[in-house]
Amino acid sequence: QVQLVESGGGLAQAGGSLRLSCAASGRTLSTYAMGWFRQAPGKEREFAATISRGGSITDYADGVKGRFTISRDNSKGTVYLQMNSLKPEDTAVYYCAARRYTTTSNPSMYDYWGQGTQVTVSS
Repeated sequence: QVQLVESGGGLAQAGGSLRLSCAASGRTLSTYAMGWFRQAPGKEREFAATISRGGSITDYADGVKGRFTISRDNSKGTVYLQMNSLKPEDTAVYYCAARRYTTTSNPSMYDYWGQGTQVTVSS
């Protein structure tokens, strides 16, 4: 079992940047592929980015590709989401999630979730 805690959310202006962190405790982080998802009010949770256990494979949703970067430091038990060129439509609660083995963009295939961190982008 792994526990996940997100941090780094807040208020940013359009065009600005934020970096989210997801700290894992419990089992070794390198056991898990990790994902970032987001959920805006009234909308379903959607995929943003995912990274493999060793960090060599990443994948992004089309809407964030080229602006967001997912990375991980297994020695620190932390996964990051660097968000640049933020847009008002990026406003959402952002969640990190963990699953054994391979990456996927399907949220139903993740086993562990954090509590989320709010990101608000003003125009």
